[in-house]
This record gives sequence, structure tokens and C-alpha cells, in this order.
Amino acid sequence: MSLTRKGAATKQRIVEGAAEEIRSQGVFSLRLEDVMARTATSKSQLFHYFPGGKDELLLAVARYEAARVIDDQQPELGSLTSWTAWWQWRDKVVARYREQGSDCPLHVALSQLGTVTDAARTVARELLRQWQDQLAAGIRHMQGIHEIDPALDADGEAAALLAGVQGGVMILLSTGGAEHLEAALDRGIAHLRKSSPERVGGALPSGGECGSSGRCTAW
Repeated sequence: MSLTRKGAATKQRIVEGAAEEIRSQGVFSLRLEDVMARTATSKSQLFHYFPGGKDELLLAVARYEAARVIDDQQPELGSLTSWTAWWQWRDKVVARYREQGSDCPLHVALSQLGTVTDAARTVARELLRQWQDQLAAGIRHMQGIHEIDPALDADGEAAALLAGVQGGVMILLSTGGAEHLEAALDRGIAHLRKSSPERVGGALPSGGECGSSGRCTAW
């Protein structure tokens, strides 16, 4: 559907309003009437932009929330050019999910759609691909400045780090605790750092040390 600027703004307002409704009331309590009231739109307007009704709107919300996952990690995720930047990104991810707690709008929207649907899978794949690509770009940059072993497969390392993060997020959603997410990030980054040609075998130069969490101090 080709939209005018005003139409695109109206559609986006409906999506954002539905996302806010899910955040405040939960996906299972979502009613189109409440979305219309929140966004000051009529039933005819809502179905004009979302002829598939609630499922189509939920898919749009899932895409919106997926984009927010990436946007909320910026500018750190797109600027992984030093170890300080990597730890800043780590802290931002942990803070985001700690603040969010067990209420993940993206997760509940995808769950309501059903993870077996092609549309829901596409949203999840797009999110993970964008996330992994930016992590891999950061790893390649660090390889280029000799801070990570150039022999490492950047895409594979990014995939493993992202898998650890997602596992930690799922545990956080189930328990409310961020310890596993923190451990996945700390160990993943420490693994990359210890691969540096200057730290063969995990040896650290004078002035640096790693704590039990695997997080290393700057030197």
C-alpha cells in the first residue's frame, strides 16, 4: 500500500499506540477499541491500514519493537571500535533488559502471533541478522587493529555471542534475574579479548587483570 506522508504518520501512530497498550496492559488484554481510543483513530482508519485486523497489527508492533531492540543499543552497538566501547555496549544491553524486566513487548507480540508463522519467523530473523552483523563488524574492526585474533571467524564469534545474549534474555524473562545475561556478555567479550595476538594463551600484559566474572580492567 502506497501511503502519503500523512497516511504513513497515522499508521505509525497506530503501531506506537498499540505497542504502548501492550506495554501497559499486556498483549492478552489488547483490544482494538483501546488502540483506537489511545490513538484517536476510527475503526475504518485502523482497518484501512491493517486490513488483517489484530494479527496484522501485532506483526507491525513486532517489527516496531524489533527495530527498537537495535536502536536502544545505539550508538554503542554501531561503534564497537575499542574495548571500552565493547564494555559500554555490554552495560547498555544489561541496563535495557534489567529495566524491561520480564515484560518484553517483542516477545509477547511474537508469542501471540505464534513462532511457527512465517511472518513471525521473518521478524525474528531480521532482528537477529542485523544484531549479528553489527557485532561481526565490531569484531572485524578489532581484528583490523590487532586486538582480536584475525584467524577467528567474525561471523561465527558474533553468532555465538548473540546466542549467549539471547539465552540470558530468555532466562531473565523467565526468572527476572540478569545474572545469566551478564555472564554471557562478560565471558563472550573476555573470550574475544584474550584472543588478541598480544595476549596469546590468555596472558595479560602488565597493568591489566580479569576478575572472576571474566571482565577485564583497562590498561
